Amino acid sequence: MIFIKMIKSTIIFFCVLTPFVSCNGQNQKLYEYRIEPTTAAIGHPVSDLGKNIDCMLQDKNGNYWFASNGDGVYRYDNKTLLHITDKDGLCSNFVLAIQQDIHGYLWFSTRDGICQFDGKKFTNYTTIIKNAPIGRLQYKEGGLFFNHLNGVCFYDGNTFTNFVIYPGSYKPSMSDMNRPYGIYSTLIDNTGNVWFGTQSQGVCRYDGKTFTYLTDKNLAGPAVRTMFQDKAGNIWFGNNGGGLYRYDGKKLTNITEEKNLGNAEFLKGTFNDKPGSLARVWAINEDNDGNLWIGTIDAGVWKFDGTNLTNYTIKDGLSGNAIWTIYKDNKGELWYVTNGDAICTFNGQAFIKHDVPGQLLKSK
Repeated sequence: MIFIKMIKSTIIFFCVLTPFVSCNGQNQKLYEYRIEPTTAAIGHPVSDLGKNIDCMLQDKNGNYWFASNGDGVYRYDNKTLLHITDKDGLCSNFVLAIQQDIHGYLWFSTRDGICQFDGKKFTNYTTIIKNAPIGRLQYKEGGLFFNHLNGVCFYDGNTFTNFVIYPGSYKPSMSDMNRPYGIYSTLIDNTGNVWFGTQSQGVCRYDGKTFTYLTDKNLAGPAVRTMFQDKAGNIWFGNNGGGLYRYDGKKLTNITEEKNLGNAEFLKGTFNDKPGSLARVWAINEDNDGNLWIGTIDAGVWKFDGTNLTNYTIKDGLSGNAIWTIYKDNKGELWYVTNGDAICTFNGQAFIKHDVPGQLLKSK
């Protein structure tokens, strides 16, 4: 196993912003949540979700938000589905991530910048984030991460701080858009470490002092699209080509290769989908029974009970074989965002599609 340690010395900041999803958790609390109302008086009612749905979030008040990469966002309060776009103040209709801060405000990371929604109006924070001071990452529980070109901005609920995860010896060319240290995913583990999944440099762990890279077994090369920590403390990495990895704190295991479910041609540069494979992992979550659910972008979803892997596709009632997100709501139910235009749940026997008000959060 290759575990490369790197002490951060030189900080370089880039101004181009790109969206970035972060995860919850960690040790030092900022202060208690002060949830502001998110009763949106903006947007207009629609009968169903649009296309290109990337992800979803349930806010602290129970409202569901759906991000569309091209069609703005949708908000569902269990009664009305509202469509909200740049005409309502959203900074772009190409929305790739939604987060909620310790105050209850929502943050939308988009193709064209980052904006905050306080329940009444949107405020564009792109310039503030871009020009935030450079410093050392000091993570506090409830803080948010926003990605920009090869760098990251951390928001602790009060202030923004920019930092980078790559070594000072790395000197990227501004004309080269290949950014190997670009961040695709983050995870805060239960001991307070911050993990970053990169474009092609594997996984970077920050323990508060040192950046350490985990790169072997094809973890470096393809992008690390998702990370997840299970109830037992194992950390799982989803790699777009290398497959599913488990890290128990000492050993890295490539479950995909172990189960002979890889796509060798994809790793060689022949970018073809492979039904029945577990090579292109984009989403990971865990159900209330401790089963791991792994979403692929080309071969449906897999259920892993720790020993056996079971594959579900459209043949089994799944609403699509491309799994963009597996989201756990406030009640512990898993939601599968498929093909960018359908959402479904699994009742233990069958998948149920949800796509219109009155049927969005209950079976058809």
